[in-house]
Amino acid sequence: MQKRQNTAFTRRQFFRSTALAGGGLVLGVSWMASCGNPGEVAPGPGEADWVELNGYIKITPDGRITIISPNPEGGQNVKTSMPMIVAEELDADWASVTVEQAPLNTELYTRQFIGGSQALRQGWEPLRRAGAAVRAMLIEAAAADWGVPAGEIRTSGGRLLHEASGREAGYGDFATAAASLPVPESALLKAPTEFRLIGTSRKNVDGRAIVTGKPLFGIDVAREGMLIAMVVHPPAFGMQLDAVNEESIRDMPGIRGVFPVKVYPDDYTWQYFDTCSFNEVAAIVGETTWEVMQARNALEVNWSKAPAKKVVRDRFGTEQTLEMPAGLESTGQQDAQIANLPGNEIREQRRDGDPEAAFRDAARVISRDYTAPFLAHNCMEPMNFFAHVTENKAELAGPLQKPEYTEKTVSARLGIPLENIDIQITRLGGGYGRRSYAHWLVEAAVISKEVGAPVKLVYTREDDMTSGIYRPRYKATYRAALDARNRLTGFHVNAGGIPESPLYANRFPAGAVANYLAEDWEIPSNITVGSFRAPRSNFMAPAEQSFLDELAEAMGKDPIELRLELLEQAQANPAGQDNDYDPARYAGVLELVRDKSGWGQEEPGIYRGVSAYFCHNTYVAQVLDLKMVDGRPNVERVYCAVDCGIVVNPDAARNLVEGGVVDAIGNAFYGELTLADGKPEQANFDAYRMIRMAEAPKEIHVHFVQNGIDPTGLGEPSFPPTFAALANALYRATGRRFYSQPFMKSLSLKA
Repeated sequence: MQKRQNTAFTRRQFFRSTALAGGGLVLGVSWMASCGNPGEVAPGPGEADWVELNGYIKITPDGRITIISPNPEGGQNVKTSMPMIVAEELDADWASVTVEQAPLNTELYTRQFIGGSQALRQGWEPLRRAGAAVRAMLIEAAAADWGVPAGEIRTSGGRLLHEASGREAGYGDFATAAASLPVPESALLKAPTEFRLIGTSRKNVDGRAIVTGKPLFGIDVAREGMLIAMVVHPPAFGMQLDAVNEESIRDMPGIRGVFPVKVYPDDYTWQYFDTCSFNEVAAIVGETTWEVMQARNALEVNWSKAPAKKVVRDRFGTEQTLEMPAGLESTGQQDAQIANLPGNEIREQRRDGDPEAAFRDAARVISRDYTAPFLAHNCMEPMNFFAHVTENKAELAGPLQKPEYTEKTVSARLGIPLENIDIQITRLGGGYGRRSYAHWLVEAAVISKEVGAPVKLVYTREDDMTSGIYRPRYKATYRAALDARNRLTGFHVNAGGIPESPLYANRFPAGAVANYLAEDWEIPSNITVGSFRAPRSNFMAPAEQSFLDELAEAMGKDPIELRLELLEQAQANPAGQDNDYDPARYAGVLELVRDKSGWGQEEPGIYRGVSAYFCHNTYVAQVLDLKMVDGRPNVERVYCAVDCGIVVNPDAARNLVEGGVVDAIGNAFYGELTLADGKPEQANFDAYRMIRMAEAPKEIHVHFVQNGIDPTGLGEPSFPPTFAALANALYRATGRRFYSQPFMKSLSLKA
């Protein structure tokens, strides 16, 4: 059944149609107008990324359709999937559609973000309305010309059809006439049963350009007269720049400048994504990458220990103060801090029933500790950005996840009005949070201004890995109280991190246990951290789901059945309030993965683990099969059941799920960054082990729940549960539980 949606908006919430030069239609449209004011949302770390989109749909007289994609593209395929939604309601021929990447433009667009797996979820209705509005205008223009009722005209594949008279025309034939019409106040949206494009697999619009090596990425940017810049940052967290001996390299071949750079002024209030590991660095500018690298190796720099400081940050309109203590932190010293955490530092976040009584009266208490280290992002494309800053103008180009916030930072740092800053968004060669924190863009801009020339700043792998931004260190203690009949009567989670807490107090099994307590804590640090794929969930899911597996064994229950029993309790008689998951949908993915994997049908030599988790509005359950080969675990198969609502582009969706699974296996087996006297001990891939192609699962089976619900997130949800599915399978293979990441270290196996 079709439904009529309002398309009339005010102020920034607008549709605007105009005629193209030479004829045709261009529709300016606020694609996120119905989603409310993002400023009213209290975002969690890494999940505040409303993707509000304004954009343009263009139709030329010859029938070509262009859909502008405002979001940065980081491999999640939004540059294909989001225009598909517009094209579906437009009833366009996808073969006639061209997709273009928009630059950052805060006059036309807002919320040009990627992150938080929110793009399709937040864009679903507005994108559909945009396409439907254009389709309605084309129908009205044709009806006026043909002298027939608009209700008698239908569309198909970019054509207008009037069956009674036999008339037919392409969209281009009426594009110019449609541009003169007012935008309709409402437009009919298709029923999901009428979809012809959504739900079909379409190739990545950049696919051919990627495989043929076209210049899509920031590292490909080149301009006439462009110089190469690199920076030298302090060798350890807790240290700062004292002096640069410019004379030590000034006369080396190709070197055009050597000077210190202050990223942010001392009294500057950080934007939320301005996180910066080292606020003052030494910059080297030269004619070629090789010459700059050679000079950097020879540069003499003096460092000293940095004092403690406080940084004020604007957290989406709320002022936040970050404490950054002095000192050269080490992994062992941090271990001692966690072990000796004062009780008064623990904060209660949720309480249901009387958990103390449940544990006091328990016949048995099960308690387990889980830990995870700092993790580095290790994007395949090195951090880079092009900058050309003149007296009152800045041109910038490169890979960036949050350009709108960064533009404000550049404006404040350089004293250049926002309207004179041009940020061109390139394709990201990896992101998942790392490219949200764009201090390197600011460095590039300041360097360009200093030398009076266009520059491209490039980080080496060592630069990136040893200067943040990392996934925080975490620890969680889970406790369960069992009565004399082996029934679960109490549940307690105490979780914290350096320097941030990972706790989600209202997530499962909150609501499923009558006596429940959730607490957390934080330890300040000068190690800079930030969003990492599925922030916080990437630790809480492994800990929670590993503990539930062990709890099921202690209770003599099948691990899937225990989870389903708890979810049934949460649905029939929920405890507390504000549970942030739907028990029925959660149970649905568990039942689906149980059936698709043939759970309970054991295969000789194969060891199975199960896990399920809800994050980014999506439910994922997994069964992982592994076998031991010469004493080493090999992942054979992973079964994934995913409830993310309507799947727009099935191949792209499967790719996202598969990528999350492989990424998680690599991080679970090997991911670890440790510190000695403030210095990261892993600086490149020789020491920081990544998953190899031969270690990826031989098979990944992805099954989507078909429920017709509006789309939710998909870039991150398959990542967190994989850790626990792997840990639980390893237990069955080795007889040992895995409480600390990376697992290969716990297995005492060499990388």
